[in-house]
Order: sequence, then structure tokens, then C-alpha cells
Amino acid sequence: MSEVENKHTQEDAVESPEVYFAPIVKLKDVVVKTHEEDEDPIFKMRAKLFRFDGEAKEWKERGTGDIKLLKHKKTGKVRVLMRRDKTLKVCANHYITDDMVLSPNVGSDRSWVWNVAADLVDDVAERQVLAIRFANSENANKFKDAFEDAREVNKKIASGSTNESSEEKNEPAKKDEDAEKEEEEATKDDPKEEKPQADTKEDEEEKKDAAEEKKD
Repeated sequence: MSEVENKHTQEDAVESPEVYFAPIVKLKDVVVKTHEEDEDPIFKMRAKLFRFDGEAKEWKERGTGDIKLLKHKKTGKVRVLMRRDKTLKVCANHYITDDMVLSPNVGSDRSWVWNVAADLVDDVAERQVLAIRFANSENANKFKDAFEDAREVNKKIASGSTNESSEEKNEPAKKDEDAEKEEEEATKDDPKEEKPQADTKEDEEEKKDAAEEKKD
């Protein structure tokens, strides 16, 4: 291509109008809820999660991502939540109960194992044996401290709710007892009606004298 032709094509390209294609369909903004809006993260750290397959008798990887301890703003309860990288699919989701104990994984100082009675993943709650592995032992110990603190928090909340429910059950009985006591006290304080007494001899003589005076 000659210089004249090249120059001509460049001028045509500069002078060509901008083309705009209006979208045929307008998409509305969609608000995606994570169900974490009412919770505050109190712990977050990257780790790899495994679950034990009882039938195959082996550990299977569940995913790699950030494991979080989330505290509910109203109830104060703490749960474990972990999502896989990129897909953000849930691979661990359960509350920390009093019977959950972190045990060191055999041959590793950066891994913990614990039993879960109901791990809610894919809308299905299943009993699982989980294991988690961190980058180093320091991170693993930080997770253990946070996990055990959360367990104590949930334990206190559970015991408090139990006491409240028992107190509520006993309230009607207490009210009945108080009402009965009030009735007894009120009955004691009520003035008793005095029965009319029979006339004495003196009263009869006074009545006779009064009658004779009237005759006179």
C-alpha cells in the first residue's frame, strides 16, 4: 500500500461516525442475599476443608476458602460458615454446640478434626466429621481459640434460654400461690358480723319499768 492510500484510509477512519447500539432488553439490578446480613464476622482465615467418607473410609476435600465465625446481631449465637473460592458455594455451615471439641489431626500441628451433628450444606442437614487445615500452626491455634470462645458464648446463651423457659413455666404456679395467699389474708382481715346477744334480766326489768311509765 502506498503512502497516499494509507493516509487516505487513516483519514476515513478518523472521520467515520461512532456507532451506538441501544440494548434491546434492560436488565434490572438484582440484590443477592448471602444470609449473612444480620451477622458480624468475629473470625476469618483462609483454610482447606475436608470431610470423612465413612463408606470409602477416606478423607475427601470439600473446598478451599475463607472459614468464618459469624455472630448474630440479635441472638448472639455463633456459627461456622465456609465458602469455596470463586464459586462461593457453601461447604460448611453449622452452629457451634457444647459437644464440639477440636481434636488434633494425626501427624499435623496445623489441622483440627471435629464432629458435627447437623451441617447444613445444599439445604440438607447431615452428620459429618470435618477436618480443617491451615497454612501454619499459628493460624490453626488462632482458629482453635476463637472456636472455643464461640462455644462458650453459645453455651451461655443456651443455658440462659433454658432458665428463662423454666421460669416462664413456673410463673403461673407462682401467681396462683400468690393469689391464694392474698385471699387468705383478705379473709383474715374481714370484719366478722356480731351475733345479737340474748337480753339479760336487767334489760328485761328496764323494759318493764319503761312500759309502766308509759301507762301512767
